[in-house]
Amino acid sequence: MKKIIKELKPFLILWSTQSFSQLGSSMTGFALTLWLYETTGSALRMALSSVCAYGPYVLMSVFAGALSDKWDKRKTMLVTDALAALCTAAVLILFSSGALRPWHLYVLNALNGLMNTVQSPAGDVAMTLLTPKEHYQRISGLRSFSHSLNTILHPIFATALYSAAGLSWVLYVDLGTFFAAFASLLLLVRIPPLESGRRNGGREGLVRSVRAGLAWLRGNGLILRLILFLAGVNLIASAFDAVLPPYVLSFENGGEGALGAVTACAGFATLGGSVLATLLPPPKNRVRVILASVMFSLGAENLILAFARTPAWWCAAQIAGWAVIPVMNANMDVLLRSAIPPEMQGRVFSCRNSLQFFTIPIGTLLGGFLVESVCEPLMAGASGLPAALLGTGKGSGAALVTLLLAVSGVALCLVFRRVLREYI
Repeated sequence: MKKIIKELKPFLILWSTQSFSQLGSSMTGFALTLWLYETTGSALRMALSSVCAYGPYVLMSVFAGALSDKWDKRKTMLVTDALAALCTAAVLILFSSGALRPWHLYVLNALNGLMNTVQSPAGDVAMTLLTPKEHYQRISGLRSFSHSLNTILHPIFATALYSAAGLSWVLYVDLGTFFAAFASLLLLVRIPPLESGRRNGGREGLVRSVRAGLAWLRGNGLILRLILFLAGVNLIASAFDAVLPPYVLSFENGGEGALGAVTACAGFATLGGSVLATLLPPPKNRVRVILASVMFSLGAENLILAFARTPAWWCAAQIAGWAVIPVMNANMDVLLRSAIPPEMQGRVFSCRNSLQFFTIPIGTLLGGFLVESVCEPLMAGASGLPAALLGTGKGSGAALVTLLLAVSGVALCLVFRRVLREYI
């Protein structure tokens, strides 16, 4: 164990401090969601806020990875983290002066998304460069663990701090975690450069670098098909993410506390799944594990939520949906890191981001639109079996959307099981 810790020491420093900073950012995102719903009461406006964050990420990722391969990874992460912190500071100034408006969040979220577009591939490659190949599955489990812990803690901390001290103090905490992560990266972590003979990205033009990433994907059918599969998964999952807050907040037994508990349960589930992913031996067939995990997650979570009317069942749905996700992520991460050469990872990861995540803003808008403009009005006049199963009051439209998402998720997995049958 001491040998493993020594080999992973640089990774552990970077991983732990960046995870701490991500906790602060997630707290801010959750608190701003509460503030936006209190201010507007609109599911569609909440969805639009997320779209503004993901839009630049999707549109620019394909170029950001090519730039990331050219630039020093550590400097890139320092600069983009600092600019993202300035956006948080801007929200704090606007809120403290009483000038914060929803459109400010849209603009600042777009800027944050742009910073994340460049930072994400740089961080992914940095993790690879800091880690011996034999520890790839272990670090995938650790990263999933920190994500799970973040999911547990950020709604609890954000709700408590938001209720007790207001939005300003949530923003102060976010800035504090940023400074801790920034100082650690600046002073304690040295990311090894790619071998000079392998840094093709540094000599290529931007367009050629992008083409190189796309060409690599075209030549690797398994990875490309899995990315397209996960694009469909993200469409359904992002629609669910847009539906969940207005769904929970709309019921009398819901509210801020219930939303925080439901979100935290997802974190508890992924925490257990992360431990499992870290300890499990490599499976015989990673593709089969990925498909089975996603089918269970999308089917079980959405189906339970469609008919649930109490916080206990909402929490059960989150646990069922999220418990297997770390296992899926760990297997996908190993496939990617093992197949893609390190000198190509920035370009390929960025192309992957554009292909895999472009459905997130679409799904987010679709979820908000279906709840607010289609299913809520439809269920308000429902009768018979639909009314008996899903209700007719506020929240019944969101329940109908989750039922549709359950059916769509299972159908998607069955289709791609046939597409990927040669790898199963």
